[in-house]
Amino acid sequence: QVQLVESGGALVQAGGSLRLSCAASGTIFSISTMAWYRQGPGKQRELVATITSGGYTNYAGSVKGRFTISRDNGKRMVYLQMNSLKPEDTAVYYCKADLRQYSTSRLVSYWGQGTQVTVSS
Repeated sequence: QVQLVESGGALVQAGGSLRLSCAASGTIFSISTMAWYRQGPGKQRELVATITSGGYTNYAGSVKGRFTISRDNGKRMVYLQMNSLKPEDTAVYYCKADLRQYSTSRLVSYWGQGTQVTVSS
């Protein structure tokens, strides 16, 4: 079994910062791309940022320059540093990992349960 567990969500004032963490555990051979998504109230889930196993990153235009995704391959962790937060960043944030459980397995996507980020104006 594989588990992804996010942490770090909180209520913060506009202009503040938060750091989200996501830990992957269980039977894992390798992790490819890791990502953060978010789903705001009444909105569809959207991609926030991705990071490959080699450290290449990509960001949604709405967060570029404010958010930074990083990972620790040894610890099987992915992080999202969020600065200059805005009320429109309010959402449940989910991490996703594309991984193989065994060397012969196909790549499968796993999701965490989400962590709430609320930005007050």
